Amino acid sequence: MRKMTAIVVVPGEFVLLQHFIRKQPLATSSSVVPQSVESEPSPDLSSQLLSILSQSNWQNHPSLRKLIPSISPYNVTSVFASPSLNPQIALHFFYYLAQRPRFKHTVQTHSLLLNILVSNKFVDVAQKTRISMIKASDSIDDMRFVLDFLRKMNKADGDFQFKLNLKSYNTLLMSLARFLLIDEMKSVYVEMLDDMVWPNIYTFNTMANVYCKLGNVVEAGLYVSKIFQVGLNPDSHTYTSLILGHCTSKDVNSARKVFEYMARKGCQRNAVSYTNIIHGLCEAGLVDEAIELSRKMGEEDCHPTVRTYTVIICALCKMGRKEEAMIFFKEMREKGCEPNVHTYTVLIDSTCKDKRLDEARRMLDGMSEKGLTPTVVTYNALIDGYCKQGMLEAAREILQLMESHNCSLNARTYNELICGFGRKKDVHRAMALLNKMLEYKLSPDLVTYNTLIQGQCRVGHLDSAYRLLDLMNGNGLVPDERTYSILIDSLCKQKRIDEAHVLFDSLKEKGIKPNAIMFTALVDGYCKVGKTGNAHLLFERMLTEDCLPNSYTYNALIDGMCKERKVQEASFIVEKMMKMGVKPVVHTYTILINQMLKEGDFDRAQRMFNQMVSLGCKPDLKTYTAFLHAYCSIGKLKEAEDVMAKMIAEGVVPDSLTYTLLINAYGCLGLLCSAFDVLKHMFDTSCEPSQHTYAFLIKHLLKEQGMKGTIDPVDPLLVSNASHVDTADVWKTMDFELALELFGKMIAHGCLPNSDTYNQIIKGICKVGRLEVAQRLFIHMKEKGFSPNEETYNSFLHCCCKLGMYAEAVKAVDNMMLQGQLPHLESLKVLVSGLYDDGNKENAKAVFCTLLNMGYNDDEVAWKILIEGLLKKGLAHFCSELLDIMEKRGCRIQSRTYEMLIKGLDGT
Repeated sequence: MRKMTAIVVVPGEFVLLQHFIRKQPLATSSSVVPQSVESEPSPDLSSQLLSILSQSNWQNHPSLRKLIPSISPYNVTSVFASPSLNPQIALHFFYYLAQRPRFKHTVQTHSLLLNILVSNKFVDVAQKTRISMIKASDSIDDMRFVLDFLRKMNKADGDFQFKLNLKSYNTLLMSLARFLLIDEMKSVYVEMLDDMVWPNIYTFNTMANVYCKLGNVVEAGLYVSKIFQVGLNPDSHTYTSLILGHCTSKDVNSARKVFEYMARKGCQRNAVSYTNIIHGLCEAGLVDEAIELSRKMGEEDCHPTVRTYTVIICALCKMGRKEEAMIFFKEMREKGCEPNVHTYTVLIDSTCKDKRLDEARRMLDGMSEKGLTPTVVTYNALIDGYCKQGMLEAAREILQLMESHNCSLNARTYNELICGFGRKKDVHRAMALLNKMLEYKLSPDLVTYNTLIQGQCRVGHLDSAYRLLDLMNGNGLVPDERTYSILIDSLCKQKRIDEAHVLFDSLKEKGIKPNAIMFTALVDGYCKVGKTGNAHLLFERMLTEDCLPNSYTYNALIDGMCKERKVQEASFIVEKMMKMGVKPVVHTYTILINQMLKEGDFDRAQRMFNQMVSLGCKPDLKTYTAFLHAYCSIGKLKEAEDVMAKMIAEGVVPDSLTYTLLINAYGCLGLLCSAFDVLKHMFDTSCEPSQHTYAFLIKHLLKEQGMKGTIDPVDPLLVSNASHVDTADVWKTMDFELALELFGKMIAHGCLPNSDTYNQIIKGICKVGRLEVAQRLFIHMKEKGFSPNEETYNSFLHCCCKLGMYAEAVKAVDNMMLQGQLPHLESLKVLVSGLYDDGNKENAKAVFCTLLNMGYNDDEVAWKILIEGLLKKGLAHFCSELLDIMEKRGCRIQSRTYEMLIKGLDGT
């Protein structure tokens, strides 16, 4: 059995110990940036410091200035631990370092100094150091260290006791409140009473306020009552806390009463009091009342703060009142209240949701001009906006901006990017981000894995999706409804219905109740393969299991009936769905209209169209395209043109399929000039012609040359778009000269061929293995100043690999790498295996080493190249060789993947 060297292990993984010689320590930090382990204090540096500090004029020692940049809190700890250090010198050295830029004492250095001061009875300065130590806490761990240390010091026996006084107790309670350490606060409060240190108004307010932050007004009230018990009166801070508490617990009416009671008691209401109640009103949806209240602040000689304005702006944005939000934004600046990072973040997020991304980017730039540093939330809003619009280059630019500004990325940043790449079917870049998350010690969550699984399913890589499911389980994440919905839907789309049904039936034992998405996917899947009986049985089961069908479920059944030409039965289902309280949608009517048109029943289809309009269902692109296609298919171009004019008048924008249908119809009637006029209109309206638009034009050019076309009429509406129309015979017939003729015709009609023109045609040619023609078009494209895109290069690479032309494939990989493009691992799998098959071991290894530098996810490389490629071809020895390379490079292969590799290498 092969022994393996250590690999990088991801937190939470089960490690196959029997296969490792040694094991790396697991990383547990949740920090976003890779953490360098703090080194132990340098003995030489600590000795030098002690030597310098032993001299009378140490502040002016020539060596000290040089040492300052190298001094860390660890060095200070070492120095303070020295018994020979003079306490006065220790104190002055502490203050001296505190004044240095970018140096901050830790709670540990404070504790050592405090020990020195207390043991030497420097009481006054020890009191100040204790307060400074409490305030220096930057984390819960710091706070707990301070609490433990002060408790021990408070209880210490000896000649001199250094007990906590009222100020120290109050500062300690305030600091604990900052981290919401409620239990610790209660304990400290009791210890305070035990020490006979009597609380003051500040103590009670601190205790009440922390409970109010959590919305626990009852507990807060106990401490407010103590104020009265000891003969004190609640102050503005007390009432303001209670307002906050009631608002946090969603009881805005009680908050109003406290707010009004303050005024009756003559207690000054300040900007915080107003802002708390305004926030509560906004959260309750009473924005107009909140705005009115903000206008009255001046009556009590207080004015809206940046938080007041931001709360109102945020509420207006949530309600869709964006223009009013911008008016408030303008007003606050005019009144000298400068927006802060949160204000800008709210507006940027709202603007991104409205798809006004240029405006959002200008706001981000405006923040920088004002010296404001955007937070991760600000950047995430932009990344999410760009990803949802498919603008991934812009999203990556924001990512680079974050990194250049040392803004720590969080899991949401990566999840949004992963989702964006997944939508674009750029699955390798999505998977590469998983590597980045692990590298930066961020734990991928359920959202991460579900998004990645969906991305793999979108490109048809179900094996990879299942492997991700396995990794989820291995990392302690439990797949949820969404996980299984994605897998079942994908299996159905690939017509693996039986497999989908088995997975569906297994959910009960997993404790997951099937939802409407799963049922609908199966119903649709059975209908698509002609098993409508099974679909109806599932539909009935859905009802018995109290899972209500939605319009998608009914539409799947209606579509199934229509495919069997049972329009009447489909209409009955529409009636049934309406009785069940499910309103038919535009897609429901379009399915019926489409089938009626296919059967030539134009009058009935038109009546159905009129009915949907009368019921308030606005026809969409697919509805109009159904009519347009029907007219085109019988040569009624005038009617087709009328449909096009009507849809445009109704504000429905034609897509590539719509135009392509017209182009084909004109071509079929020999009206090639009119077909090119439609192409010109596509160019003018920025509608990119598809690969199939060009295929139909080429088909008709061939006909014009007297060559009979071999393409049978195909119904594009049987599929989601024209990209699925089989035009292989066109590409098989086409040669380079015909491409030049197409370009000439395009130029003559004012359609200058662009990079997309070349890309679409090259992809079509590569699909049928016409490599020589593709190569000539590549050269011609570059001569015209255009560069092939990543998808085109991948088509070319796939073609080379399919034809076994590995030398050309290697060149294509090199070219892609130079341009920062990612070759598909499916092609690289064929290439590496093919090179090994041909005995070209060195080139195979070189290609593999190249791809390891291109940022792929290491597990995905192992799945595709090693497991699916080499092991499946029986090339275990070469697989082991490449695995060695991955290990030496420290690749992050997860233990589940390693387990698969072990089994494959052992032949089990």
